[in-house]
Amino acid sequence: MARLDRYMLSQLLLLFGFFALVLVALFWINRAVVLFDRLIGDGQSALVFLEFTALGLPKLITTVLPIATFAGAVYVSNRMSSESELTVLQSTGSSPWRLARPVFIYGLCVAGMMSVLSHFLVPMAQAELSQRENEISQNITASLLREGQFLHPTQNVTFYTRLIDGSGVLRDVFLSDRRDPAEGVIYTAAEAYLVRNGEGTTLIMVDGLAQRLNKVDTRLATAKFRDFSFDISSLVNQSTVGSQSVPNLVSPRLMVDWDSVSALTGDAKGVIAEELHARFAQSLFCIVAALVGYATLLTGGFSRFGVWREIAIAFALLIAIDGIRGSLVDTVREDASRWPLLYLPSLIGALLVGGMLWHVAHAGWLHNLRRRRSTP
Repeated sequence: MARLDRYMLSQLLLLFGFFALVLVALFWINRAVVLFDRLIGDGQSALVFLEFTALGLPKLITTVLPIATFAGAVYVSNRMSSESELTVLQSTGSSPWRLARPVFIYGLCVAGMMSVLSHFLVPMAQAELSQRENEISQNITASLLREGQFLHPTQNVTFYTRLIDGSGVLRDVFLSDRRDPAEGVIYTAAEAYLVRNGEGTTLIMVDGLAQRLNKVDTRLATAKFRDFSFDISSLVNQSTVGSQSVPNLVSPRLMVDWDSVSALTGDAKGVIAEELHARFAQSLFCIVAALVGYATLLTGGFSRFGVWREIAIAFALLIAIDGIRGSLVDTVREDASRWPLLYLPSLIGALLVGGMLWHVAHAGWLHNLRRRRSTP
């Protein structure tokens, strides 16, 4: 039986690696296209794109792991069922509970990977990613010093300069500010300068025209100016999450002194409790995903027509369990004492698996029950 455990475990891990690699590649390509367009469009180098991609991989992998775990368990169970391996093992006296042991060990292995990722690697990577995003968003000068292009430093703001000479003077500047829904302003100037003012940056425009359109009464007011200073520090995206936020802290930091963590991040204790216990629940969900895939296919038995119905049922069960987990997030965030609710989906999954394995182990119980009821 030890050989059986090693055989099934090796097959499960092999297929898990294959599905994880494929899913990570698919998700990464989808995310990389958006990230590449945003970073390169903002004038960042390819090295920055690679850095951001690498920092985003741990979080991407945590999204993929439960799906890959489920897919690996379903594929191996389906193959062993179609090749009658499970039927032979059961006919030799191996109970469904005994056959579930390598699947459980497989789930534990994936849960260990998920724990390392969710408790340490993901928070550390997210903290570094947030810091790098802040650094890039603060670099206004680099984002504006590109000639001959219409740039969008932030939403509803457009900037253009025809030429930047050797001394750093911006020639023929155009700036459109449409952030106020009731009013739009367009500035044009013969030349302009970017000047650092402490933590902020000021755009000084010379020999220009300001056109202000009141959208309420559709009136246009124009004013010529010899020099005009425009504080462009507000163009920086201030919504970027800083490195000191609950998702960016490793779990050991979240396990002690919630008062200090709340004071540091500004988040309520419910948010801290939800983040910490959700990381443990993620690992347990990997075990449940593996066992649900195995147990559901085992209930179908051997069929020449395949087990596609059981695969669909298993997938639906997994989505339902994960949906329950998502619906409890706000409840825990409102009250930190409700954190045990986050483990309820895993408990429901474990009960479903136990019920299905018991049903397979006592295959004739339903028939016997019907016969007893029909007997006078």
